[in-house]
Amino acid sequence: MTTIAVTGHMHLAPESTGPVRAELRRLLGQFEGGDLVGRSCIARGADTLFAQEVLALGGRLCAIVPSRDYREAEVRAADLAQFDALLDAAGEVVVMPYEHAGREAYEAANRRLLQGADRLVAVWDSGAPSGRGGGTADVVAAARAAGVRVDVVWPPEAVRTSANT
Repeated sequence: MTTIAVTGHMHLAPESTGPVRAELRRLLGQFEGGDLVGRSCIARGADTLFAQEVLALGGRLCAIVPSRDYREAEVRAADLAQFDALLDAAGEVVVMPYEHAGREAYEAANRRLLQGADRLVAVWDSGAPSGRGGGTADVVAAARAAGVRVDVVWPPEAVRTSANT
């Protein structure tokens, strides 16, 4: 059993989706489907692409939801169907013990992502931490400090649409 967590940018340009998905498929395809467990907070962007690829390869998805109100507070209307479908497809759903979404909940969810993970996939442009905590660069730093192998996925065609994580 190989457990792979994901972190990555939420704001990927539409033209980035195909190349990022292909790179995730190549990377995750190294693992036997039934032996692959993917951990994701299933936020839009990188988390969603990763979760979809884990499931497409026959792996098991563990969804980590940062707070009880995360769906209502943070998931955009256009992303609700996809979020709900991934939540339904998850073999395990962990809802963090926070009533409201926010920095503390996100940081706790990121710590949970890394607990017992064999690897971290970071869909990341290698930018510096935002200073807000809980962002992609912060999760990468925490993984490296914990001795978790980090695989960075950022194909040449990948572009972010904003400075958010």
